[in-house]
Amino acid sequence: MSEPTLTAGVRWDRQVQAQEAYLGAVTRVIDACPQAKVFAQRLLQETAIRLIDIVDHLILADEAMLATLKAAGWSQDGAVLRNSAGLFPPVLSGKRSVIMIRVESVDQFNRVHGLASAPQDAPFAPLRTAVAFESQQASLGIVERNGGTAYVAEASDPASIREGRWFLGAFRARRRQFDTVDAGLTAVEHLVDQAVAAIGPHRACAFWLTAERENWMRRCAAGRWQKARQDAAGVGWANIDHHTYDSSRRHFRQTIRILEKLGYERREMLYAGELAGWGSQVLEQPVIGSTIFADVDLAPEELSVDFARDTLPDLPKHRRAGLLSELLGESILEAGLNHVAGLYDQRVLRSQLASHGLQMMPPFTNWPHLYQELTEGDWEAVDPFRVDKLERNGHVSAEEAEQLRMNGSIVTHLENIERNDGYKGFNREGIDSVLRKLDPRAYSAQAIAQTA
Repeated sequence: MSEPTLTAGVRWDRQVQAQEAYLGAVTRVIDACPQAKVFAQRLLQETAIRLIDIVDHLILADEAMLATLKAAGWSQDGAVLRNSAGLFPPVLSGKRSVIMIRVESVDQFNRVHGLASAPQDAPFAPLRTAVAFESQQASLGIVERNGGTAYVAEASDPASIREGRWFLGAFRARRRQFDTVDAGLTAVEHLVDQAVAAIGPHRACAFWLTAERENWMRRCAAGRWQKARQDAAGVGWANIDHHTYDSSRRHFRQTIRILEKLGYERREMLYAGELAGWGSQVLEQPVIGSTIFADVDLAPEELSVDFARDTLPDLPKHRRAGLLSELLGESILEAGLNHVAGLYDQRVLRSQLASHGLQMMPPFTNWPHLYQELTEGDWEAVDPFRVDKLERNGHVSAEEAEQLRMNGSIVTHLENIERNDGYKGFNREGIDSVLRKLDPRAYSAQAIAQTA
C-alpha cells in the first residue's frame, strides 16, 4: 500500500525525515506565537484546513533549525533553501522567525480578523504581504500571490495593476460556447496570448485559475459551501492541491499548449491504457505552485505515446473523458473544471461536509501518506441533441442514452485530499477505480438495473 507512484520518467517517494524536520520547525514557531496557535486551531475546526498545508514560506532565525532542515533535504538556491523532493515550502534565514501563510486576499483576512496592519502593495499587485499575529519571539504573516515570485512586496506600477484587473475580468467573462470546438479553442488561446503579452504568464495564470474556480463553483454545491467557510476564516482557496480538466483526443494537444502558455510545464504522465483507457498529463506551474491533471482517452495499446504531443486519432468508442467532452463540452470551454482538489485533514472535512448533508464517494486512495475522495457530485441536465449524436455514433446504448436524456449527468465534484510525508505523487490504480465510476455509462447502467 505504500508503493511510490510509477509514471513516465518520474518517481515520487515519501520524505519522512523532511516531514519531521518541517513539522518541527513550524511547531516551534507556532508555539512561540500564541495568537497564531489559536488561529491554527480555529482554522482546522472551522474549515478542516491544516496550517501546514497553506504555508507559503518560512523565515527562521534559529541556526540549529536551519541546519536540521538542510540535513533533511533542503539545499541552497541563492538566498533560499528548497526541497524539491516533496511538497515543502521554501525557507529563508532572518533575524526573526516567521511563518508566512497563503491567502487569497490580504484585505479579506484583515477584515475577518479585525487587523489593522497595512498590506504591502495595492490590490491585484503581483505580491502582497502583511503581519497577522506576532509575539516577542515569532510572527505569523500572510501572503497574497497574484503571480509574484518575490518574498518582499515592492510598489507596483498602477498601469500594470490595472491590466491585471482587466484580464481577470476578461477571464471571468470569457465566452465558453461556440459553434465549433476549434473556434472556441482559438478564441481562448488568443485571449491567453494577449494576457501573457501584457502581464506575463505567472500573473495571467493566477487570474486564470481564479476565474476557472469561480466558474466551477457555480455548479459545485460542496465547492460553494466550503469556499464560504474558507472565506469566513480569511484564507479563501489557499489550500488547492490540483485542478482537473477533461479533453477530447482531437483537442488535447491545443489544450495542453494553452496551459503551457500560462507557464505550466509537463511534469509526468500517468498511463492506464491497459486498465481503463485513460491517461493523465500532470502539469505544474512552478512559480504559482499549481498542478493540473489533464485527462484524455487512450486505447489499451497506447502505453508509450507522448499523448500531450502526439496526434491522437479518434477512437471507435469514447472512453470517459471523450464521452464527457462530447456530452458536456471541453473542460477548458463550456464544461469547466471537472473537479478541484483541496488539501485538508480528511477526517475533519468528511465529518463537516456530512453535517451539512454533503456526502462523499468511497475513498479511491487510503494510504498513510495520501488520501483521496470525491463528493458524490453535482448533477445537471444535458443537451438531448448531444445525447442523440452519441447514440447515433455508437458511443452509448439506447438505454444509456435514455437515462442521460431523462436524468442528466454528474458534472463536477470537490476532492478531499490529505498529503503527508511531503508526498507529491498520485495513486494510478486508485484513480482508475474512481474514473470507472465517473463514466456516465456506469451510473446509467446502475439506473437501468434498478428500474429493470
